[in-house]
Amino acid sequence: MDNRMEQKKKENILFVIDSLDCAGAEKSLVTLLSLLDYSKYSVDLLLFAHGNILEKLVPNKVNILSPLSYTKYSSLSINEAFLLSIKKANFNMFYSRIKYSIAIRLQRLRNSQKARVYWENVSKVIENNPKQYDIAISYAQGVPTFYVAEKVKAKKKFAWVNVSYRLGGKEKEFQKKYYDQYDKIVAVSDSTKDIFLETFPEYVNKMDVIYDINNPKFIFEMSKIGDSYEDGFNGLRILTIGRLALQKGYDLALETCAILKEKGINFRWYALGKGPLEEEIKDKIVKYDLTENFKLLGVRANPYPYIRDSDIYVQTSRFEGFGLAIAEARMLNIPVVTTNFDAVFNQMKDGKNGLVVDMEPNAISEGIIKLINDVKLKNNIIEYLKTEQKGNIEEIDKFYRLIG
Repeated sequence: MDNRMEQKKKENILFVIDSLDCAGAEKSLVTLLSLLDYSKYSVDLLLFAHGNILEKLVPNKVNILSPLSYTKYSSLSINEAFLLSIKKANFNMFYSRIKYSIAIRLQRLRNSQKARVYWENVSKVIENNPKQYDIAISYAQGVPTFYVAEKVKAKKKFAWVNVSYRLGGKEKEFQKKYYDQYDKIVAVSDSTKDIFLETFPEYVNKMDVIYDINNPKFIFEMSKIGDSYEDGFNGLRILTIGRLALQKGYDLALETCAILKEKGINFRWYALGKGPLEEEIKDKIVKYDLTENFKLLGVRANPYPYIRDSDIYVQTSRFEGFGLAIAEARMLNIPVVTTNFDAVFNQMKDGKNGLVVDMEPNAISEGIIKLINDVKLKNNIIEYLKTEQKGNIEEIDKFYRLIG
């Protein structure tokens, strides 16, 4: 009886995110889940895509919900989906899928637009969550935000914003009706909050800032196990981690790489990630004759040995909500060269823990060459990193106050 009573006292929390692929928001969520007090909370996790790398790191006490009916349906081939629709004599999901596919093929859409088009075409065939929650959290903007607002019953709802999110016109109007339904909106940095408020100044009194949580002890231990570089290269190793997408600035990285090669530097630049621009990036690697210099490594469940064994970490992003990979490189005492995206100075101190440079290839290459040639500067940065405060697991206290 006592155990049953104790179980009833736990607050039920639902987290919703697109997937647990290897990206900043996903790693932050896994870290948050690893720090939660499960004597007080019962946690469900809903994903819109299953089978990705970080799922294996989710604590056993978290209940990963079965895929939504449409999630399972959309994973079928189009022929399989059509045959299943015939078998069930129900073509609603099939029509929704076709309409969405046509819509995204007919126009070039940003991520925020894709999320709207997806929800406009698919939401009617996505079932409501049957459970009543104390707290429901959309841990990413876009589809998770729409789902929690429209399909979940909860006493309190919180929406995370983890990218620099500027919206206008149709996108602003569409998303406002969903954000109106949240008790709080949480940005992962002060600059992310400021940028969000440029679009939605009316939410100023219901916004909080909770940084992406990173646990240095976990990252240090993970850096000592698993695979690292296996190519026997003995020159300078540069590493970039990030989705192969416009946001991460791989076009800038490739142009920078070409400049470094032209200057005769003995280096290899490695990239961990996957994404929609993979084929385009591969084509440019060939076009710029960089096949021996720029190496795509795909996705690794444990990227930390690669960070540990790199000489310089480079981030060429156009925008970031926080820049979790930079924080991870800092925790492993690797000097950073990064572009000056909006949120960069939330963690970077130019000349102290790395270099912040303009968002163009010549400036990025100059920053890298400066670290190569100025050994004293590089060593000073490494020594500073060793003494720098590591991680921010104290952010979990902000989370508890939020949901309190």
